[in-house]
Amino acid sequence: MMNEIETITSVHNPRIRQLLLLQQKSAERRKAGLFVVEGRRELQHCIDAGYEIDTVFYSEELGVRSEELGRPPLIPLKGEDGSRLATSNQLLKVSGSLYERIAYRGSTEGVIALVRSRSLTLADLQLGEAPLVMVLERVEKPGNLGAVLRSADAAGVDAVIVCDPLTDLYNPNLIRSSIGAVFTVPCVACSSDECIAWLKDNGISILTAQLQDSSLYYDTNMTGPTAIVMGTEATGLTEAWRQAADAHIRIPMLGRLDSLNVSVSAAILLYEAVRQRTLKS
Repeated sequence: MMNEIETITSVHNPRIRQLLLLQQKSAERRKAGLFVVEGRRELQHCIDAGYEIDTVFYSEELGVRSEELGRPPLIPLKGEDGSRLATSNQLLKVSGSLYERIAYRGSTEGVIALVRSRSLTLADLQLGEAPLVMVLERVEKPGNLGAVLRSADAAGVDAVIVCDPLTDLYNPNLIRSSIGAVFTVPCVACSSDECIAWLKDNGISILTAQLQDSSLYYDTNMTGPTAIVMGTEATGLTEAWRQAADAHIRIPMLGRLDSLNVSVSAAILLYEAVRQRTLKS
């Protein structure tokens, strides 16, 4: 017989206080080995990627019922074998007013989950014959990184590598802005030195996006194993990447400004690689 599901109404409840800390502090996420996923689509991408669900908070007042957790079309919280990933003792019901206080997003969907984190390494990446890799050095804003991940998913990249990260991959803003692409694209965080060595060991051409001493991006061959490397809008790439590059590429700037948002630039360059590869095939 299924145990009665606990209902939480107070923001001072220890489980709610933990949830809020995990939303707000990367140190708490690292310490607990947990992160927060909010929203049905994002949670489904997370489950499809094989992450382990720890706890699900839901609100019946916002249209989510416990008996529907684990059954489409609401939130198919199931493994491929049909077993529930969120069992009864992992389901916590919250009042509608409390849910609206703990929801990270402005539009609430009635479900938030605590998920066990995991970390991919460069050695875990599985590459195809002519891999396309997106590399970002010291990108600070989670929203920018999330937007790049959406483009990376759409362009079918083999991996996104974040070098010397200034934000963690489980930042709620990153998950939100990526609409779950952080789970659909293999993502690795490492140092620039580690990444450069790995790219060279795997015969992947390094193309650095920079204004100095560079060629137009559409004049550069991207049909072979390719890594497109971008830095921050403010400071660009460090010298280590400029020295390691096989080619320097740039997007023509015809107005008075000298740079685009990093997520826009990434989309342009990734889709040039897609265009070239499509023409080749």
